[in-house]
Amino acid sequence: MKKILLILCLLITFNVSGQEKKKLFKDFFKYSTLYVSGDLKNSKENAPSYFVRTNPNGSLYDVPVVVDGTDYYEHDYRYGFGIRKIARFDYEIKGKQYYDGTESNVSMTAPNSAITGFEYVFHTEKERVRDDVFKNHRYFLKHSGKYHIVKVESRKQGKVNFDYKSAEIRAKLPIGKKFSLSAGAIYRTHERPYGYNPVEIWLNETDSNGYAVNPWYTLGFYYGYDDIYYTYEDSYTGETVSDWYWINPEGETVAYTDLQFRQTVFTDLMNRYNNEIWEDIDAFGVISPVVGFDYYHYKNNFWLHAYGSYLLPYHDYVKGDEAFSYHNRNNWGLGGLIEDAEKEQWEDYQTGVQFGWKLSKSIGIFFEGEYTKFWDSKIYNSSVGLNITLK
Repeated sequence: MKKILLILCLLITFNVSGQEKKKLFKDFFKYSTLYVSGDLKNSKENAPSYFVRTNPNGSLYDVPVVVDGTDYYEHDYRYGFGIRKIARFDYEIKGKQYYDGTESNVSMTAPNSAITGFEYVFHTEKERVRDDVFKNHRYFLKHSGKYHIVKVESRKQGKVNFDYKSAEIRAKLPIGKKFSLSAGAIYRTHERPYGYNPVEIWLNETDSNGYAVNPWYTLGFYYGYDDIYYTYEDSYTGETVSDWYWINPEGETVAYTDLQFRQTVFTDLMNRYNNEIWEDIDAFGVISPVVGFDYYHYKNNFWLHAYGSYLLPYHDYVKGDEAFSYHNRNNWGLGGLIEDAEKEQWEDYQTGVQFGWKLSKSIGIFFEGEYTKFWDSKIYNSSVGLNITLK
């Protein structure tokens, strides 16, 4: 992302005179806002939870010790700083009297902007949520002209495990004063190897006779757990019963039967195995053709802003192991990647609507909504309102 920003700056300043560079620098920062912000609040409280332990000075049947097992967390906080210059459309209202880095304007997702020229947000922050500490950032740079759109973005949000980068360039065709079409190319990244489930493949591997190469319980051995065979006589039936109890790497008993181990500890080991394999897979980068539209009409008592982008099914991976790419999301069988499977293309899109109608001085109806479908992720948010002012 730093390389993309550097190349963009070089392209902008190439063959520009010293006087023009000064004007460009002044215009770039004109109307921008530097800010430092933070917030402090209580962490979410959990419902009380208690359990009992045997009194160390007694037996199982003496008065037990009641232990508070509730999880308590220190306060949550967030602090950061940045600089921003984002123009608002006529219908947008500044949410607060100050900026804190949580703002998101329509021009950051819509193809068009409220102004021509540069818009940007460079924000970095640190936050603690329920004792987990994350470093987040959002770097956004956009240049809009009458016939072009150029945009680069890098965003990381630790508490939702979101890390995304993109860069796009489009040619724009205005049709009248309210409508425009755009077309170009976009580069995006994703970290998840869609459709690839390592533990499922590992557990379903079989030999030539159809027997499991990796019996399920061997995953416990892989992580240092051990099972110990035992027998006992059932006092009611007189039958001899046998099973395996499990101990962890520290020698502590964690399950008294194979079934109990499989239903408890084994589930965590499956997720641990998957996460370790996924972490070794590099992030992916894909280039896609994109077309878009933008319609904007505004009057004091009625406005409509509709916009959208459609990524055509001609995606080309330029970063990451393509075997694990979204092209092969449906090509993983129980034994691994299906041999000679055809790569599958797909369609992604993003759209939004901002609508407001003041029927009179006292009554107004409003609707805002955005929907994004990228890979298997579907993100949507919407709100509707009816305002009646009593006089």
